Amino acid sequence: MQYEANSPEDYISQVPQDRQDTLKKLRQVINDNLPKGFKEGMQYKMIGYFVPHSVYPDGYHCNPKEPLPFMSFASQKNSVNLYHSGIYAKKELYDWFVAEYPKHSKRKLDMGKSCIRFKNMDDIPFDLITELVKKMTCEEWIDIYESAVKKKK
Repeated sequence: MQYEANSPEDYISQVPQDRQDTLKKLRQVINDNLPKGFKEGMQYKMIGYFVPHSVYPDGYHCNPKEPLPFMSFASQKNSVNLYHSGIYAKKELYDWFVAEYPKHSKRKLDMGKSCIRFKNMDDIPFDLITELVKKMTCEEWIDIYESAVKKKK
C-alpha cells in the first residue's frame, strides 16, 4: 500500500490503527540507533533513512537529485517491510543477519534481497533491528556504494 505523506508522522497517521504503535516503535528504534550522518525523511513514499546531499553531494546515481538511499520501512497490505541496502550490498552483513534472526524470532525469516517482511506485528525482533541499524556507518555505506557504482561504469 502506498500513502501520500509529507513526513514520517503523517505516514504513520495514515496506516491502519492496529499498526501505528508498531511503526512508531520501529521508527524510534531506528532513530535511537542510526549512526551519525544519516537523515530521516520521506523517500519513495516510505519512511526513509538516507545520506543527505550535505554529506554526499553526488546523490543517488539513478537520480542525483535524490539523496543516497540506505534504509526504509513501509506498511504493506500483509506485512511491515524493512528495506536495508547494506544487507544487499555486504554479504557479511547479510550472513550475520540470517544467522542471528532465529535467535530473536520463533518465526521463519521472510526475506528478499534487501527486504525483510514481518507479517506478525507482535513478533518483530526490535532488539535484532537495533543491532542491524548500528552495524553500518554512513562512511562505510558511501564506500560500498561508490565501489559498486564504479564497477558498473
